[in-house]
Amino acid sequence: MKDDTRHHPFRTSDLDMKAAGAVPDTPQTRAPAYRLAFADPEFMCREELRPVRLQLELLKPEMIMEERGIESTIVLFGGARIPEPSKKDKARTETLADLSRYYTEARTFARLMTEKSMLSYGREDVVVTGGGPGVMEAGNRGAAEAGGASIGLNIVLPHEQAPNEYVTPELCFNFHYFAIRKMHFLMRAKAICVFPGGFGTFDELFEALTLIQTGRMKRVPFLLFGQEFWRRIINWEALSDAGTISADDLNLFRFVETAEEAIEMIETWNSTE
Repeated sequence: MKDDTRHHPFRTSDLDMKAAGAVPDTPQTRAPAYRLAFADPEFMCREELRPVRLQLELLKPEMIMEERGIESTIVLFGGARIPEPSKKDKARTETLADLSRYYTEARTFARLMTEKSMLSYGREDVVVTGGGPGVMEAGNRGAAEAGGASIGLNIVLPHEQAPNEYVTPELCFNFHYFAIRKMHFLMRAKAICVFPGGFGTFDELFEALTLIQTGRMKRVPFLLFGQEFWRRIINWEALSDAGTISADDLNLFRFVETAEEAIEMIETWNSTE
């Protein structure tokens, strides 16, 4: 973040944090009540402070990306369990092994898109993923191979969930709240690309589609990689036939198979609507 964005003459909070750490050690200064409120983890984690924590998770990534000059992103959603092709023999199922080709497509797509992003000095079309393994790793990896930056929106989970090694460190964020994390995925989205995945991918897919369907979000290129997978998992036409969605809702997205096809679809999206 910027070193000094103050527009006032008051003493900064970080100076007081340092000063508070140098006070004499007494029963009074050791008491939790004496801690500066914003530097007191126990206080910040209290139930009543949830609105503040929500606001902080919204503000921190927003401020950093704004200072970085990032104006638009290309969103990559996809499964954490999809292996790199060279490791597909270790996949839990034959289906996962077959889906490893989408690791390659995500990696290629992110590389090609990042090459375009670099023409705007990394301000436009910046790849953003969940920052984890599988398809997410492939997206950040492709961006790194192009020599550009990419964003990782990680989240704390009960099992291990560390950011992959390809996320740009200065753009690697960690979240507690799924809802705020999903907001950051979509706030700058210029296109949304969804690769095969599980519950988390479905959650992201349907929230984004719902926002577009209901007019809460501007329509953007919305691409599903792997028509066979998505038609096997979701009977889209049955939803339309049942009347739970309209026939027009089926036009909110397109199926693609390759990185090159996705790039072309994004570039010609307005002419194909």
